[in-house]
Amino acid sequence: MFTGIITDVGAIETVEDRGDLRIRIATAYDTATVDLGASIACSGVCLTVVDKGTGWFAVDVSHETVSRTADQWVAGRQLNLERALKVGDELGGHIVTGHVDGVGTVLGICPDGDSKRIGIAVPAALAPFIAAKGSITLDGVSLTVNEVSDQSDGSAHFAINLIPHTQAVTTLGALTQGQAVNLEIDVLARYLQRMEAVRGQS
Repeated sequence: MFTGIITDVGAIETVEDRGDLRIRIATAYDTATVDLGASIACSGVCLTVVDKGTGWFAVDVSHETVSRTADQWVAGRQLNLERALKVGDELGGHIVTGHVDGVGTVLGICPDGDSKRIGIAVPAALAPFIAAKGSITLDGVSLTVNEVSDQSDGSAHFAINLIPHTQAVTTLGALTQGQAVNLEIDVLARYLQRMEAVRGQS
Protein backbone atom coordinates (compact mmCIF):
# COMPACT_ATOMS: atom_id res chain seq x y z
CA MET A 1 0.00 0.00 0.00
CA PHE A 2 1.22 3.48 -0.91
CA THR A 3 0.10 7.11 -0.72
CA GLY A 4 1.21 8.60 -4.04
CA ILE A 5 3.70 10.90 -2.28
CA ILE A 6 7.02 10.48 -4.08
CA THR A 7 10.12 10.22 -1.86
CA ASP A 8 12.84 9.77 -4.49
CA VAL A 9 13.37 9.98 -8.24
CA GLY A 10 15.50 7.04 -9.33
CA ALA A 11 16.94 6.10 -12.71
CA ILE A 12 17.12 2.79 -14.52
CA GLU A 13 20.78 1.79 -14.80
CA THR A 14 20.49 -1.55 -16.60
CA VAL A 15 17.81 -3.75 -18.16
CA GLU A 16 18.54 -7.46 -18.55
CA ASP A 17 16.16 -9.88 -20.28
CA ARG A 18 16.09 -13.11 -18.26
CA GLY A 19 12.67 -14.19 -19.45
CA ASP A 20 11.37 -11.46 -17.17
CA LEU A 21 13.23 -8.15 -17.14
CA ARG A 22 15.78 -7.71 -14.33
CA ILE A 23 15.99 -3.96 -13.83
CA ARG A 24 18.57 -2.21 -11.70
CA ILE A 25 17.49 1.20 -10.39
CA ALA A 26 19.76 3.88 -8.90
CA THR A 27 18.30 5.48 -5.79
CA ALA A 28 19.09 7.90 -2.99
CA TYR A 29 17.39 5.55 -0.49
CA ASP A 30 19.58 4.05 2.22
CA THR A 31 19.39 0.54 0.83
CA ALA A 32 20.63 -0.88 4.14
CA THR A 33 17.08 -0.15 5.35
CA VAL A 34 15.45 -1.79 2.31
CA ASP A 35 14.78 -5.50 2.83
CA LEU A 36 14.90 -8.06 0.06
CA GLY A 37 11.25 -8.80 -0.71
CA ALA A 38 10.18 -5.24 0.14
CA SER A 39 7.73 -3.45 -2.16
CA ILE A 40 8.67 -0.21 -3.92
CA ALA A 41 6.35 1.63 -6.29
CA CYS A 42 8.24 2.54 -9.48
CA SER A 43 6.28 5.21 -11.37
CA GLY A 44 3.12 3.70 -9.96
CA VAL A 45 4.02 0.02 -10.43
CA CYS A 46 4.40 -2.03 -7.23
CA LEU A 47 7.55 -4.16 -7.61
CA THR A 48 9.50 -6.47 -5.30
CA VAL A 49 13.14 -5.84 -4.40
CA VAL A 50 15.12 -8.95 -5.45
CA ASP A 51 18.67 -7.63 -5.09
CA LYS A 52 20.35 -4.50 -3.77
CA GLY A 53 23.64 -2.74 -3.14
CA THR A 54 24.83 0.67 -2.08
CA GLY A 55 22.80 3.22 -4.03
CA TRP A 56 20.76 0.73 -6.06
CA PHE A 57 18.15 -1.99 -5.95
CA ALA A 58 16.91 -4.50 -8.53
CA VAL A 59 13.42 -5.69 -9.43
CA ASP A 60 11.98 -8.26 -11.83
CA VAL A 61 9.34 -7.00 -14.25
CA SER A 62 7.16 -9.61 -15.95
CA HIS A 63 6.05 -9.41 -19.58
CA GLU A 64 2.48 -9.03 -18.26
CA THR A 65 3.53 -5.89 -16.38
CA VAL A 66 5.45 -4.54 -19.36
CA SER A 67 2.41 -5.03 -21.61
CA ARG A 68 0.09 -3.15 -19.24
CA THR A 69 2.28 -0.16 -18.33
CA ALA A 70 3.83 2.83 -20.07
CA ASP A 71 7.01 2.37 -22.11
CA GLN A 72 9.30 3.18 -19.18
CA TRP A 73 11.47 0.05 -18.90
CA VAL A 74 14.57 1.39 -20.66
CA ALA A 75 18.02 2.34 -19.40
CA GLY A 76 18.30 6.00 -18.41
CA ARG A 77 14.58 6.44 -17.72
CA GLN A 78 13.79 8.28 -14.51
CA LEU A 79 11.18 6.75 -12.20
CA ASN A 80 9.09 8.13 -9.35
CA LEU A 81 9.84 6.00 -6.29
CA GLU A 82 7.83 5.42 -3.13
CA ARG A 83 8.47 2.87 -0.40
CA ALA A 84 5.52 0.94 1.01
CA LEU A 85 3.39 2.61 3.67
CA LYS A 86 4.04 1.58 7.28
CA VAL A 87 1.48 1.57 10.06
CA GLY A 88 1.59 5.03 11.68
CA ASP A 89 2.89 6.82 8.56
CA GLU A 90 1.11 9.99 7.48
CA LEU A 91 -1.37 9.41 4.65
CA GLY A 92 -0.51 12.56 2.75
CA GLY A 93 -1.98 11.63 -0.64
CA HIS A 94 -4.63 8.94 -1.04
CA ILE A 95 -4.71 5.14 -0.83
CA VAL A 96 -2.68 3.75 -3.75
CA THR A 97 -2.20 0.04 -4.44
CA GLY A 98 0.56 0.17 -7.05
CA HIS A 99 -1.61 -1.77 -9.54
CA VAL A 100 -1.79 0.11 -12.84
CA ASP A 101 -5.32 0.20 -14.28
CA GLY A 102 -4.38 1.55 -17.69
CA VAL A 103 -2.20 3.85 -19.72
CA GLY A 104 -3.12 7.44 -20.56
CA THR A 105 -1.64 9.85 -23.09
CA VAL A 106 -0.59 13.46 -22.50
CA LEU A 107 -2.77 15.63 -24.73
CA GLY A 108 -1.16 18.95 -23.96
CA ILE A 109 0.63 21.11 -21.43
CA CYS A 110 0.07 24.79 -20.76
CA PRO A 111 1.18 27.25 -18.06
CA ASP A 112 -1.32 28.13 -15.36
CA GLY A 113 0.30 30.75 -13.15
CA ASP A 114 3.41 29.09 -11.71
CA SER A 115 1.79 25.71 -12.25
CA LYS A 116 1.38 23.55 -15.34
CA ARG A 117 -2.01 22.35 -16.52
CA ILE A 118 -1.80 18.87 -18.04
CA GLY A 119 -4.47 17.29 -20.23
CA ILE A 120 -4.64 13.48 -20.28
CA ALA A 121 -6.63 11.15 -22.57
CA VAL A 122 -7.88 7.91 -20.99
CA PRO A 123 -9.41 4.86 -22.71
CA ALA A 124 -13.11 4.07 -22.48
CA ALA A 125 -12.54 1.31 -19.91
CA LEU A 126 -11.26 3.87 -17.39
CA ALA A 127 -13.41 6.87 -18.30
CA PRO A 128 -16.29 6.11 -15.86
CA PHE A 129 -13.86 6.10 -12.92
CA ILE A 130 -12.49 9.63 -13.47
CA ALA A 131 -14.38 12.31 -11.54
CA ALA A 132 -13.81 16.03 -11.07
CA LYS A 133 -12.21 16.71 -7.67
CA GLY A 134 -11.56 12.99 -7.31
CA SER A 135 -8.13 11.41 -6.90
CA ILE A 136 -5.99 9.88 -9.64
CA THR A 137 -2.50 8.41 -9.59
CA LEU A 138 -0.31 9.50 -12.50
CA ASP A 139 3.05 7.69 -12.78
CA GLY A 140 2.75 7.00 -9.05
CA VAL A 141 1.91 10.59 -8.06
CA SER A 142 -1.31 11.32 -6.15
CA LEU A 143 -3.16 14.16 -7.90
CA THR A 144 -6.58 15.80 -7.94
CA VAL A 145 -8.65 15.81 -11.13
CA ASN A 146 -9.67 19.35 -12.04
CA GLU A 147 -12.16 18.61 -14.78
CA VAL A 148 -13.36 15.76 -16.99
CA SER A 149 -14.69 15.85 -20.55
CA ASP A 150 -16.44 12.73 -21.88
CA GLN A 151 -15.77 11.93 -25.54
CA SER A 152 -18.18 10.52 -28.14
CA ASP A 153 -16.24 7.23 -28.39
CA GLY A 154 -16.61 6.54 -24.67
CA SER A 155 -13.12 7.70 -23.74
CA ALA A 156 -12.45 10.79 -21.63
CA HIS A 157 -10.08 13.70 -21.29
CA PHE A 158 -9.18 15.07 -17.89
CA ALA A 159 -6.95 17.84 -16.57
CA ILE A 160 -4.70 18.14 -13.54
CA ASN A 161 -2.49 20.95 -12.23
CA LEU A 162 1.14 20.48 -11.26
CA ILE A 163 2.39 22.96 -8.69
CA PRO A 164 6.10 23.91 -8.84
CA HIS A 165 6.96 21.59 -5.93
CA THR A 166 5.48 18.55 -7.68
CA GLN A 167 7.27 19.50 -10.90
CA ALA A 168 10.58 19.67 -8.99
CA VAL A 169 10.38 16.44 -6.95
CA THR A 170 8.81 14.06 -9.49
CA THR A 171 9.27 13.17 -13.15
CA LEU A 172 6.02 14.90 -14.08
CA GLY A 173 7.69 18.27 -14.58
CA ALA A 174 9.35 16.81 -17.70
CA LEU A 175 6.18 15.39 -19.30
CA THR A 176 5.80 16.01 -23.02
CA GLN A 177 2.83 15.94 -25.39
CA GLY A 178 2.10 12.41 -26.59
CA GLN A 179 3.89 10.74 -23.68
CA ALA A 180 2.31 7.61 -22.18
CA VAL A 181 1.67 7.62 -18.41
CA ASN A 182 0.61 4.96 -15.90
CA LEU A 183 -2.83 5.52 -14.38
CA GLU A 184 -4.36 4.07 -11.23
CA ILE A 185 -7.94 5.00 -10.44
CA ASP A 186 -9.12 5.69 -6.90
CA VAL A 187 -9.53 2.33 -5.14
CA LEU A 188 -12.93 3.47 -3.83
CA ALA A 189 -14.17 3.94 -7.40
CA ARG A 190 -13.01 0.42 -8.23
CA TYR A 191 -15.02 -1.09 -5.37
CA LEU A 192 -18.09 0.98 -6.20
CA GLN A 193 -17.98 -0.28 -9.78
CA ARG A 194 -17.80 -3.87 -8.56
CA MET A 195 -20.74 -3.33 -6.21
CA GLU A 196 -22.81 -1.86 -9.04
CA ALA A 197 -21.92 -4.78 -11.32
CA VAL A 198 -22.98 -7.32 -8.71
CA ARG A 199 -26.17 -5.40 -7.95
CA GLY A 200 -27.04 -5.44 -11.65
CA GLN A 201 -26.80 -9.25 -11.72
CA SER A 202 -29.22 -9.74 -8.82
